Amino acid sequence: MSHNAESTAFRSALEVIRAVEPRVADAISAELADQRESLKLIASENYASPATLLAMGNWFSDKYAEGTVGRRFYAGCQNVDTVEALAAEHARELFGAAHAYVQPHSGIDANLVAFWAILADRVESPALKKAQKRHVNDLTEADWFALRRELGDQRMLGMSLDAGGHLTHGFRPNISGKMFDQRSYGTDPATGLIDYDKVAEAAREFRPLILVAGYSAYPRKVNFRIMREIADSVGATFMVDMAHFAGLVAGKVFTGDFDPVPHAHIVTTTTHKSLRGPRGGMVLCGPELADQVDRGCPMVLGGPLPHVMAAKAVALAEARRPDFADYASRIVDNAQALADGLLRRGASLVTGGTDNHLVLIDVSGYGLTGRQAEQALLDSGIVTNRNAVPQDPNGAWYTSGIRIGTPALTTRGLGAAEMDATAELIHTVLDRTTAGTGPDGAASKAKYVLDPAVAESVGKQAADLLTPFPLYPEVTLG
Repeated sequence: MSHNAESTAFRSALEVIRAVEPRVADAISAELADQRESLKLIASENYASPATLLAMGNWFSDKYAEGTVGRRFYAGCQNVDTVEALAAEHARELFGAAHAYVQPHSGIDANLVAFWAILADRVESPALKKAQKRHVNDLTEADWFALRRELGDQRMLGMSLDAGGHLTHGFRPNISGKMFDQRSYGTDPATGLIDYDKVAEAAREFRPLILVAGYSAYPRKVNFRIMREIADSVGATFMVDMAHFAGLVAGKVFTGDFDPVPHAHIVTTTTHKSLRGPRGGMVLCGPELADQVDRGCPMVLGGPLPHVMAAKAVALAEARRPDFADYASRIVDNAQALADGLLRRGASLVTGGTDNHLVLIDVSGYGLTGRQAEQALLDSGIVTNRNAVPQDPNGAWYTSGIRIGTPALTTRGLGAAEMDATAELIHTVLDRTTAGTGPDGAASKAKYVLDPAVAESVGKQAADLLTPFPLYPEVTLG
C-alpha cells in the first residue's frame, strides 16, 4: 500500500466527520499532533498500525452478534463469523493456544470471563449455571443471593497492588474483589522480586481456588513453571494475566518457563499495549475450559464489537510476521538501556533494573511524590504515569513511583542512544523539581515547583529527539 493510500483514507474520514461535527474532527487531528510531539512513555500505551486503526471504522460497527462463530442469536452474521474466526485463528497460532476467545471488550472483561469460567468449571452451582445464560446486569437481587450462597467463600491469591499487581486480581474497588475472598502475595522487601517460597507458603495456608500471576508494574520476568507447580500443589486453577507483556510472548522474547501459555490453565490479555493492536481483550485456554469461556456473552459481555474483532484480526496477523519478533526484542533492549541511563544518573529503580518493557522509578529520592513527578514531566513533554512502589508510604493516589515503558517509542524506531538521552531528560526534570506547599504552608503531595524555562528547554529537547522518528509518516493530514 502506498503512503498516499493511508493519507487519503484518514483525510477523507476527517472530512466526512467534520461535515457533521467539526469539533470532533479537530479533536482527532489534535490528538495525532499531540502524540507526534510527546515522548510517550506510558507502559500500557502504543501506536496501532494504520491498517489496524482503519479496520475499526467500518460497517461491522452496525452489527449485533451475540453468540459465537456459527451460533449467533442474530441473523446475517456470516461476515462477523469470518473476522472473529480469523482473529481466533491468528491468536491460537501466535501463542500456541488450543482455544482463543476474542470477544472481550477490555482486559477487565477478559478477566471476568476467565473468573466465571473457572467458577463454572470448579464449583457445582445450579444458580451459576442459570446465571451463565444471562448477562450480569439482568440478574435480580434474588439471583445474586442464590449465587453468593452456593458459591460460598471462594478464594483468590494474586500479586499485591503495591508490588505490581492489578486492580482486577481480586481487589475490593473492583468487582473481582466482591466475587472472591482475596489475599495477596508481595515481593521481597530487599530485592523487590517475587519470593516463590513465600508464594507457596501463602498458597498452602490460604488454599485458593485461583492463583493469579501477571502484573502491571513488575519490571521482571515471572517463572510460570514454578507458579503452576504451586497452583497444582494446592489444587488451584492457575490463571495468568499477560496484558502488559503479551507482545513479548508473541515476539518469542519470553519463552520456556517465562511463557505463560504452556503452563497456565487459562490466560487473559489485552490486545493493545505491547501487542500493538486495538483496545480490547482476549482469553486463551485449553479445551477443558473452552466451552465455559465461550459463554462469556451473555454472562459477562454484551454484544461483541465486530469492528474491533476485525482490527484484532489485522493486528494479530501483523504480530505473526517475522519483524514483530525483532520489534519485541528491541522493546526489552530499549527498556534496559533506559534503566541503565537512569541508574547512571543516580535514580532509584524498583528491583534495580528490568527484564521486560517497563521501568519503575522510586522518585522519593528526588524528594517528590509520584503525582508531582508525573505532572512535572508532562509539563516538559514527557508522558508517564504515577504508580505505587512496594510498601508505598504515599498510597495508590499520590504514590512514590513513576512507571515508564518503551513499547511506543520502540514502535517509532528510537534505540539505545535515544533511551540514554531520554533518561537524561527525565533526570533533569526530576532533579530540578521541588515539592510545593499548600495554602497553610504545609508540605503538599500534589503541588510542585519547576522553573518554566527548564520545562520549556526539556520539551524542546524531547521534540528534537523525536524529529528523526516521525509518527505515522505515511499519514499527512495538511
